[in-house]
Amino acid sequence: MSSTTLAVRPTGVERVLADDQLIVSKTDLKGRLTYTNDVFLTISAIEEQDAIGRPHNLIRHPSMPRGIFRLLWDTLRSGDELFAYVQNLALDGAHYWVFAHVTPSRDAQGRVVGYHSTRRAVSARARAEVERLYGQMLQVEAQHPGRGADEASLAWLQDRLTEQGQTYSEWLWSVAGGAR
Repeated sequence: MSSTTLAVRPTGVERVLADDQLIVSKTDLKGRLTYTNDVFLTISAIEEQDAIGRPHNLIRHPSMPRGIFRLLWDTLRSGDELFAYVQNLALDGAHYWVFAHVTPSRDAQGRVVGYHSTRRAVSARARAEVERLYGQMLQVEAQHPGRGADEASLAWLQDRLTEQGQTYSEWLWSVAGGAR
């Protein structure tokens, strides 16, 4: 795979994680992959030598709202962990949904040196809720082309959650329902 890989187009083929599968990856501070487990490599249709050193967003699905990634990076940069629902795009065009837990990795002095992500399967109930919300965020982003789209959809999301008296984490766990 060259460093100038062509854009991957979604095929509509879906892969589903088994309940007992976990995807694990680690990145440096700039989001470049430093570790991937076999489940990550298999579901993402990539070889380890083509993954390590590449930006983690190489598996970013075009149907994911940029506002969710803005929330993710803002949260991580503040030193906190984040749980999020994410649709990823494998390099062969297939897609898959995950429930992600992303945390800062720290050295012995407590400095953030990278990020660790563990992802698991998403329930059908949660996915339906997430797709509805993310679809609305994408509509907001379409009204704000360019660099401001992520800020606009994140602000829209935060306004909706405030109206409901919830934080993103509270909404996320209410959708998760505690079990698959």
